[in-house]
Amino acid sequence: MPTELSDNMTATERRTALSLAAVYSVRMLGLFMILPVFALYAEDLAHVTPFLTGVAIGIYGFTQAALQIPLGLLSDRIGRKRVIVAGLLVFMAGSAVAGSSDSIYGVIAGRALQGMGAVASAVMALAADLTREEQRSKAMAVIGFSIGVAFSLALIAGPLLDRWIGVPGIFWLTALLGAVAIWIVLRWVPQPRAVRVHRDTEAVPAFLGTVLRDMQLLRLDLGIFTLHLVLTANFVALPLLLRDHIGIGADHHWWIYLPVLLVSFFLMLPFIIIGERRRQMKAVLVGAVAVLVLGQLGLVWGGSGLWGLVAALVVFFTAFNLLEASLPSLVSKLAPAGKKGTALGAYSSSQFLGIFVGGGVGGALYGVWGVDGVFLMGALAGLAWLLAALTMRNPSYLSSYLLNIGRLDPEAARSMAAELRSVDGVADVAIVAEEGLAYLKVDRRSLDEGRLRELTAGQA
Repeated sequence: MPTELSDNMTATERRTALSLAAVYSVRMLGLFMILPVFALYAEDLAHVTPFLTGVAIGIYGFTQAALQIPLGLLSDRIGRKRVIVAGLLVFMAGSAVAGSSDSIYGVIAGRALQGMGAVASAVMALAADLTREEQRSKAMAVIGFSIGVAFSLALIAGPLLDRWIGVPGIFWLTALLGAVAIWIVLRWVPQPRAVRVHRDTEAVPAFLGTVLRDMQLLRLDLGIFTLHLVLTANFVALPLLLRDHIGIGADHHWWIYLPVLLVSFFLMLPFIIIGERRRQMKAVLVGAVAVLVLGQLGLVWGGSGLWGLVAALVVFFTAFNLLEASLPSLVSKLAPAGKKGTALGAYSSSQFLGIFVGGGVGGALYGVWGVDGVFLMGALAGLAWLLAALTMRNPSYLSSYLLNIGRLDPEAARSMAAELRSVDGVADVAIVAEEGLAYLKVDRRSLDEGRLRELTAGQA
C-alpha cells in the first residue's frame, strides 16, 4: 500500500527521533564549543601561526567529508550501531589528543581524529531503519533541529566553560560527551529489525556521478560550501576582534552571541514561512545571500565599534540561519526520484569541505591582513555565490513519496512505472524492483492519492 501521512509517530519512532537527536547534538556540541574561544587559546600553543590556528579549527571538516559516505556504506554491511559506536570512540580519542596537546600540531591531529569519527550518515540510516516512510521526515526534522540548538548553545557555553576549565577542559568534556553518546546508542536507541539501503536518506555510489553533473544541485553544493567557509573563517577572527578591538574579555563574549542568536532566529522565521508557503524559495535564497554579503561588509565597516559589530552580526546570523534551514529543503526538492540520499550526501560533504577551507583560508588571511581581510574574503565568496544563485532555476515544489509495490519482474516494473507517471501530480518515478519500492517526486497540491492507492492495491 502507498505510504500516507498519519498524525502520530509510534512510541518507538518518537524514541528513535529523540535518542538519535541526542547522539547527534552532544557530539556536535563538543565540536562547536571551541569555535568562539579557540583562536584566543591557540596564541599560547607551541609552533602556532594564524594559518595553523585556522587549520586546527577546520581540519575536522576534511576528515569528516572524506569518511562520512564510506562509513555510511560500511554501516550497511556490518550494522549501524557498530559503526556509530566505533566512530564515537575515535571521536573521543581525538578529543583526548587535542585536550592533552600543548602544540598546535597536536591539536590539529586531535581535531582530524575527531572528524574521522564521521557517524552522520550512519545515524541518518539508523533513523531510516527505525521509522516508517511517512514519519521519517519528522524524525529527520527533530535531528536537524537538535543540531541548530547545539550550535547556539555552544556559542554561549564555550566562553563560559573556557573561564572555568579552559579549552583543554572543553576538549576533555567533549570526550565525556562522546561517552554519553555511546551510552545513548547502546541503552536508549532501539535496535532495528533489519538493515537496508534507504535511497531517500543514504548515498548510493552509483548515483554520485548523476548528482554531481546536475548544475542545479551543484549550485546548492556551492552554497553550503560557501556558507560554512564564511562561518568558519569568521570564527578565526571574531574572538580576536571582540577582545582586541571592542575590549570584551573572552569569558564575556557570550553576552554578544546570546542576544544576536535570539534576535536573528526570530528575524529569519517570517522568510522561511514566505518561501515555503508562497513558493518563493529562490527569491528568499537570493535575498539571504545578498544579506550575508552585507553582514560581512558590515563587520568591515562597523566592526570597530560595539553597536556596529552587534548590528553586523545580527545581519550575518539572520542570513546564516535562513540559509542553513532552507538549503536542505531545496536539495530535497531538486533531487531526482530515488536519488535524494545521494544528493544530500554530496551536499553534506560540500558543507564539511567548506569548514576545512574556511579555517585554513581564514587563518592565512588573518595573518596577512587582519580581521578585515577575513571579512572581505567572506564578502567576495558571498558575491560569487550570489551570481550562481541568480542563475538558478525556480525550484519545482515537489516532495518525495515512497510506495510499497511488492516484488515485480522487470516487465511488470516498467509497466508500473508508466502507470505511475500518468497519475496527476506525479513528476518523476524510480522503481527498485528488487526492493519492491517506488520512489516518486510529487506535487502534493495536485496529487491524486486515490489513483495511487488503486494502482498499488494488493501489490505490497
